[in-house]
Amino acid sequence: MDCHRKTFLLKFLCVAFLLNYSNVGFVDAATNIGLNYGLLGDNLPPPSEVINLYKSLSVTNIRIFDTTTDVLNAFRGNRNIGVMVGVKNQDLEALSVSEEAVNTWFVTNIEPYLADVNITFIAVGNEVIPGEIGSYVLPVMKSLTNIVKSRSLPILISTTVAMTNLGQSYPPSAGDFMPQAREQLTPVLKFLSQTNTPILVNIYPYFAYAADPINIQLDYAIFNTNKVVVQDGPLGYTNMFDVIFDAFVWAMEKEGVKDLPMVVTETGWPSAGNGNLTTPDIASIYNTNFVKHVESGKGTPKRPKSGISGFLFATFNENQKPAGTEQNFGLYNPTDMKPIYKMF
Repeated sequence: MDCHRKTFLLKFLCVAFLLNYSNVGFVDAATNIGLNYGLLGDNLPPPSEVINLYKSLSVTNIRIFDTTTDVLNAFRGNRNIGVMVGVKNQDLEALSVSEEAVNTWFVTNIEPYLADVNITFIAVGNEVIPGEIGSYVLPVMKSLTNIVKSRSLPILISTTVAMTNLGQSYPPSAGDFMPQAREQLTPVLKFLSQTNTPILVNIYPYFAYAADPINIQLDYAIFNTNKVVVQDGPLGYTNMFDVIFDAFVWAMEKEGVKDLPMVVTETGWPSAGNGNLTTPDIASIYNTNFVKHVESGKGTPKRPKSGISGFLFATFNENQKPAGTEQNFGLYNPTDMKPIYKMF
């Protein structure tokens, strides 16, 4: 691991802390920040090299999107790294039929790794609520919860949702779920309240900014101002991320779900693909400031006493995703594993 690469992510993940460039104390400082590890590329490094990258940088939380054998095998023996795995969207319908079907999936995809891989979460589907297969999520979640409880395993069962569930999001106190989300998501949220498990959310200020760059201030979108831009009753907002986060909180409360934790499973900013809205400098500022925001422990205006946990998207640029911005959310080039841009 060259010094430049190591310094890059240490600064990136611990920018709010005065740390030296050794790994001492890094785990304590960075426990609220993780990285997404996607596989939609034909030029990605071998999983063993990727795990070595995470280890050298003392990254302690990783999210993968399924239960790929090669990747999970690479995590064997590295129990200091918590791994969130996923149930594939295309598997949900078949698994929703019975707990027996889910148990077969668990025995095949999870059980072989329990001894030496630190699986912390199983995310049941990715952004399928609201939608055609959204109704399959809750039955699978319930079956998996029963299975892990019966085995006394410390694995949390949840699902990942996008902000498309919000029919209204501005101002945050007007946050409300769209009708189909209310039908499919609210029962999931109430179940998670019963199990005291976070809902997993993907929040991307980039997409809102890119849709209206004339009327939305860039500094507001990338955590780069201390000026209150949105005043919502007694709550003042200086950044768009908090507005979106709190709109979701308000929407949950309107469904009778209060104090449910939220983990941000994806956020980030592309470094290319949409002209001057997606430069390496802007991506660097957004990601750095997100980390500062998380590590400050200040939470959001509506939840000022609750710190945020989050996963940055993503480790690598992935060239098998749709052309444009989707291929350019990575922090690292896959071919040489060097940073795509410097962090401040």
